Amino acid sequence: MQSELIGVFGLVGLFAMIMLRIPVALAMILTGIVGTWALSLASPFIKFVPYLMQFKTALWNSVANYDLSVVPLFVLMGFLAAETGLSRDLFQGLSVMTRKIRGGVAMATILACGGFGAVSGSSIATASTMSRVALPELRRLKYDEGLSTGVLAAGGTLGILIPPSVALVIYAIVVEASILEMFQAAIIPGVLAVIMFLVVIRLRIARNPALAPELTPISDEEVRRSLRRLLPVALIFGSIILGLGMGLFTPTPAAAVGVFLILVYGLILRFYSSDGLTWARLKAALLATAKTASMIYFILFSADILKGFFARSGLPGAMSDWAAASSLDPYVILVAMLLILIVLGCFMESLSMILVIVPFFWPVLVQLNGGDYITAETAAFGMSNSDLRIWFGILALIVVELGLITPPVGMNVFVIKSFSPKTQISTIFRGVAPFFAIELVRVAILVLVPSLTLFLTRVL
Repeated sequence: MQSELIGVFGLVGLFAMIMLRIPVALAMILTGIVGTWALSLASPFIKFVPYLMQFKTALWNSVANYDLSVVPLFVLMGFLAAETGLSRDLFQGLSVMTRKIRGGVAMATILACGGFGAVSGSSIATASTMSRVALPELRRLKYDEGLSTGVLAAGGTLGILIPPSVALVIYAIVVEASILEMFQAAIIPGVLAVIMFLVVIRLRIARNPALAPELTPISDEEVRRSLRRLLPVALIFGSIILGLGMGLFTPTPAAAVGVFLILVYGLILRFYSSDGLTWARLKAALLATAKTASMIYFILFSADILKGFFARSGLPGAMSDWAAASSLDPYVILVAMLLILIVLGCFMESLSMILVIVPFFWPVLVQLNGGDYITAETAAFGMSNSDLRIWFGILALIVVELGLITPPVGMNVFVIKSFSPKTQISTIFRGVAPFFAIELVRVAILVLVPSLTLFLTRVL
């Protein structure tokens, strides 16, 4: 009992440091070290100095992992796409195709966010990149400021879910799920999100036409020029998503193929326009990738230290035993978990949330489902644990991203604010509120109909 109490104090201390804006990785390492030292004082079986000596091996194990080799490749793919102008070409091509519909450019923004999210794998990167591309055009066409910023903030949340996604890779590693199956499971929920966002835009403009400008004529030459630029984007992004969805290649080769295709496209484009991949742009993409990937690996190492402390404290096991002994309905506990993730998502970055919270929640869900050896026929959630880890992962990632657009600290909202300093933060929150509401509907649908998430993993 004393060890579990130390674990509780460690968890409280961790969140206190995060609330004080101490970097999450540093907070996790401090909690792990100080917590293990406290456990060594309470238990003679835990030796503190040998524990510290294991850090070198732990750091190597966090980096030298083949499954994690996909992370820098996906990150590099996103930065190369931004440097070669693929994000701009994607938005411009889609906006031409949708401009015959009132509000079409706002719809194109959502579609472009979904497309760019397929290569960036990051919500904040998607929101910031698409803000640079789409916000000036939305303002030029005189779209309502709340609608424009709300569309960008909501569209940014697509970055974490639409495969390939770094967050999906990290989650799969944490719960020992198949990365490919996680990618396949994310396709239908991701497409559902895009469709529901488009419906929200259409309904809002139908209710208040003043939110979007009158339709303007487009020349045939402009249409042809935009579609020509859209074609390579569709081929590159489509080959990656379809290849993963159909199981033609695994995530790491898919990332390598994506990097190669974008690199070749950027070099070829250099001979035809100023948007090609120059040495300066390639260097900027490589440096940005190195910084981002090193940050991710440092967070993974910190999470490993923290996980070791909590495992020694016995807190996750105690929580699992309590859940199994409680008389609460498993779905009630699941909904409570999702609500906790939404709240914490207001303050924590998505990768950190996955690494800190999922190791607590996953053992609890296994016990609620009936234990490690339960069959789908007798499980509380009506599915095997292998299906449960995939289903819960998609739900968890969706609600984590909901925190990025939830007041008072929606990180995506503040990203948009940095690109639109004259816009009131309350205007952005009002603009994103309808998208938040429809996301709750999507979560409810996926909770009630798990087969939507698991369909592709079962047929492919």
